[in-house]
Amino acid sequence: MQVEHPPVQSTPILLEKLPDPAIPDRLCPRRARLQLDLLLLALEALELGGSEKLLNVAKELELQGIIKNRVNLWRLRNTNPLRRSNQRDPLTLTEAKALVVLVCHQARRLTSLIRQLLLAQQRMQEDERLAKAHHFYLEEYLERFRAHFRARMNPKRSAVAAYNTDEKLNTLALNLLGQLLFCTGTAGLERLWSSLFDGEVV
Repeated sequence: MQVEHPPVQSTPILLEKLPDPAIPDRLCPRRARLQLDLLLLALEALELGGSEKLLNVAKELELQGIIKNRVNLWRLRNTNPLRRSNQRDPLTLTEAKALVVLVCHQARRLTSLIRQLLLAQQRMQEDERLAKAHHFYLEEYLERFRAHFRARMNPKRSAVAAYNTDEKLNTLALNLLGQLLFCTGTAGLERLWSSLFDGEVV
């Protein structure tokens, strides 16, 4: 009698483009886990229903074998040590690759909006009259980012407590927009992946 085995899930082609760094135990370091979650937080803040759209993108990119559902994505993101409900489970390289693909794909989809917000911020810095006005979409993004960060990060952690004012959180949110724009360029996927392991490769 022939025994049927479940099909072996192949690694999505997009993930195969990213090389495995020479790091201990093939597990993502703390800084990489933190950075990926913050980039996803910024993407969520860019538009209403951002978290649901991330799941839709994961399905579109055929990443369901890694990012199975909302709970699974929540678990992967909670490997960020600054989260209120931090998971002690490690983040594997394959899982991190899936999150990098998700970040870059969504950033490319929102390139126009990201550029618009960064340009608005630059103009406000250059012109004092504009600085006194409010850019609706920029204010909306910053407000949502601050709310997401404060709701999800553990205020008892010193790295979180450092962002104790709106101004500091706004600076973080704008820096993350710049990093997302970096992801949209040529070889953005590979560049983001490499940047996560700067100083970590042995």
